[in-house]
Amino acid sequence: MAMIVIVGVTLALLFDFLNGMNDAANSIATVVSTRVLSPRWAVLWAAFFNFAAVFLVETKVAATIGKGVVDPNVVTPELVVCALVGAIVWTHACTSLGLPISVSHALIGGLAGAALMKSGTSALVGSGLLKVSVFIVLSPVVGMLFATGLMVATYWVVRKWRRRTVESVSKKLQLFSAAAYSLGHGLNDAQKTMGILAILLYSAVKQGQALPNWLYDSSRGFYVPWWVIIACHACIGLGTAAGGWGVIRTMGMKLTKLRPINAFAAETGGAMSIGLASFLGIPVSTTHTITGSIAGVGLVTNVRAVRWGVASHILWAWLFTIPVSAAGGALTFYLYTLVAG
Repeated sequence: MAMIVIVGVTLALLFDFLNGMNDAANSIATVVSTRVLSPRWAVLWAAFFNFAAVFLVETKVAATIGKGVVDPNVVTPELVVCALVGAIVWTHACTSLGLPISVSHALIGGLAGAALMKSGTSALVGSGLLKVSVFIVLSPVVGMLFATGLMVATYWVVRKWRRRTVESVSKKLQLFSAAAYSLGHGLNDAQKTMGILAILLYSAVKQGQALPNWLYDSSRGFYVPWWVIIACHACIGLGTAAGGWGVIRTMGMKLTKLRPINAFAAETGGAMSIGLASFLGIPVSTTHTITGSIAGVGLVTNVRAVRWGVASHILWAWLFTIPVSAAGGALTFYLYTLVAG
């Protein structure tokens, strides 16, 4: 097997692990901030359901990443490796700084930047990039709307309950909502690495590299092998178990103060939004979605409950993710061409 394929697979699984670390906050921030689970038990709970998504066997999002952002005919294993380097550097930097970002958009940016450097704008799939761009705006808004609606409905249901009863029931429900959100996160986010691995193997076969059939069956065209599905879910689960603690503090404790009833509405609204996007084959940012959901329940409680200064820092990280990752992917590909001659 060519060394470039081995390097590409290794980097893709490393990216998947970092994805889990950064996005651990999305899955557990609410259960940690409300003290329903300790941080360590919370990450293990989320990691389990991240991996459990493997049994849903859904690859629509993977197909969008593999074929819907960059023309597959332009992609080579070397281009994929350069794209992954751009995405990994930005993701690791933001995780170290405690900034929740869209790891999905880091991957898309790295891929687009490397492709632009290789073949210009003709390498990009306009419709796919438009879909991603639209959902950069829509995903937090949809998450906010779902969570706000659920918060209003939940308040109406419990309006005559005693506070102690509300807290007790909400804590139990939060375990299910956190599980549902982690399942949705595993379903949508693990597929992004599946897509990049599938296009890596597909491009290697197209270049004439001989790969074992168990690794990639060339007679099937573009598809996602079973081992890729299992490996991606395992790596994102392990990354979540490792936990990006700085990001968890930002999402769970700095953005707004949550009670169990608020956290239940935020997690459930986020899970509904991500589940819908996965069904439609749209790679969305789980970070954007849960941030919108948390802000939505904060708005129902009290507009001033949302710490807008923290929210603005998160927003800046979002805005820079695609262009910085694209620049990283483009620069890496340029340096590769210089070295490779």
